[in-house]
This record gives sequence, structure tokens and C-alpha cells, in this order.
Amino acid sequence: MKTIIIGLILIIMSTQFSQSQPGANRTPQNFTDKEQEIVHLSKEKWQWMSDKNVDELSKLFHQKAEFVHMGGHWGTEQGLGIIKSGGIWYKKADIHEVSVNIIDNTAILLNRIDLLAEVGGNEVSNPFEVTEVYIKQDGIWKLGVLSFTRLMTPGDR
Repeated sequence: MKTIIIGLILIIMSTQFSQSQPGANRTPQNFTDKEQEIVHLSKEKWQWMSDKNVDELSKLFHQKAEFVHMGGHWGTEQGLGIIKSGGIWYKKADIHEVSVNIIDNTAILLNRIDLLAEVGGNEVSNPFEVTEVYIKQDGIWKLGVLSFTRLMTPGDR
């Protein structure tokens, strides 16, 4: 399992550094039913994170999930603890682009978002490319990787 997760992370990293494929960002009516299921699950996840609904999130997150953020990286238990305590409060994710690729029992969703969050009592807004990797086990999608890559803005140069 560890080898699979490391492999997926490497694939995701290479995907993020390559140029987007034409048509990769599709409108909801162009997603297949399976892809739309992942898009819907991702949107629910953002709402649950905003609501600090760790009960629903704990059902979604795989027990061995990995989270990568500007502040570091952690596993499921610590990630849920951070959300529950408000250490990071994911207030609102404005989603601008979505792409989904399903490979066997693995779904890779990329979101370009503007995230409004509260970190350590300070409200911050950042543009991110968020990578979500879902793994289907026993007919249920589980989130295995949630990775935030901060995007550069004109003021960063």
C-alpha cells in the first residue's frame, strides 16, 4: 500500500508540472457518471471541511490518508484534529477549474481554487491547485491524498 501511495504521489507531482491537456477542465455535463460522482464527493468534502464536520470527513478519509499543506504534512488522525480544533478552518473554497481522471479503482481530481481559511486566528486567502486522490475499496471511495500546491500570483514575482 505504501508503494502505491508513493507511486501515486509521484504521478500527481509530474502531472502538476506538466501542461494541462486541452479539454481537461470540463463542464459538469461533460463528466462521465463516475467522474461526476468524484466531483460531487469533492464538493461535499469542501463543505464538510468548512463546517468542521469531522464525523463525515472521518468516513471519507482513508485511515492511511496523507495531507500536504503549506504548514506541513500529516496523516488522517492529525488532519482531522486540525480541522476539528480550528487550527486550520477551511472557510470557503471558490472552485474555478476541475479535472478528473479515473484509473481502475483510483480517481485523481485536480481543483484550481481560491481558499479562504483561518489559520491560527488569522484569516488568509490563497490560490491553490489541490490534488485529491480517491481509492475505491469495497465499493466506497476513500480519500487517500489531499495535497495543496500554492499557485504564484503576479504579486509573487
